[in-house]
Formats: sequence, structure tokens, C-alpha cells
Amino acid sequence: MNDFIFYFKMGLFHVLDFKAYDHILFLIVLAVVYQFKQWKKVLWLITLFTIGHSITLALSAFGILNVRADLVEFLIPLTIFITGLMNVLTAKKASVGKENQNLFFALFFGLIHGLGFSNYFKIMIGKASNKLVPLLEFALGVEAAQIIIVIGILLIGSLAQSILGVNRRDWILVTSSIVIGFALQMMFDRVFW
Repeated sequence: MNDFIFYFKMGLFHVLDFKAYDHILFLIVLAVVYQFKQWKKVLWLITLFTIGHSITLALSAFGILNVRADLVEFLIPLTIFITGLMNVLTAKKASVGKENQNLFFALFFGLIHGLGFSNYFKIMIGKASNKLVPLLEFALGVEAAQIIIVIGILLIGSLAQSILGVNRRDWILVTSSIVIGFALQMMFDRVFW
């Protein structure tokens, strides 16, 4: 049980670490196009991101995949930038197709985000013979943290739209634009060439 708590907390605080806010920024641009009434799609969004994240963690933990850390550190804000930019370009028609696009981004870009933590995860599990159980425990922590963040994003969006009268298009545009600004700065800070 202690191992479960350890790996679960590692996954939880991997996402909730405000010093490493790239994960939170990505969740913001993924979730900003959704509303509470779309909870099934939101759950899929979170789960697809965790699946993508876990696939590359597993491939790395088992020594199948090894990607340069400086390249991954650049690609992570690039995924945030691309998702935010697509939100801005399609905010006018925040429709079913747009939300499905973010489901794809959650899975595909989750693969890249998983690489960002893979070296640390390899060190954390060391030479353990059973790497799958810690990986699943870590993934549960990631999933729980993502649910917390996304509920917060949906709650803030709902309050902004219902109480402050912000329309959905403006909510998506402004929020995504702010995140794009952070992502651009991160990309410039992490240029690897």
C-alpha cells in the first residue's frame, strides 16, 4: 500500500506542481472549449491524455524509447502553442468537430508530454523488476490531478460565462491567447538548436 501511495502521489504532484506548469497550461487549452454538460467528452479528454502520457512513460521505462531531453522540453510548449492556436482559429465555431480535435490532441500530444517525465520516472523506479504496477499507480495519480485541474477550468469558465456574461467564444479566445503567450516564452527559453 505504501508503494501505491508513493507512486499515486508522484503522479498527482507531477501535474499539480505549479513550478512545472506546462502540464496545467496544456490542460487549460485542451479543456477550455468544453462545458460541464459535456462531462463524458471531458472524461475522455482526460483519459486519452493519461493514456498517451503513460504509453511513452512505459516505452521509456522498458528501454524501448529514448528521446533527447532538450528536444522533448521544446516540443512540450510547442504542443501547448499548437492546441491554443487551433482554439483561437476555431473559437468562433466551438462545435463538436473542434472538441473532437482536442480529443485527438490529448492523445497524440500526451505521448510527447509523457516523454518529458520519462527520465525522472526511470530513475524513480530504478531497476525494479515490475515496472508496470508503479506505472499504473503513477497514471492513476496523473488522472486524479487532471480531473481536479479540468474541473477547475470548467468551473471558472462556467462562472465567467454565467455570472460575468462572457460569451463562450471570448472565453476560448482570451484564455487560449494567454496560454499561447506562456507557451511562446517557454519555447524561446527551451530552443535546442
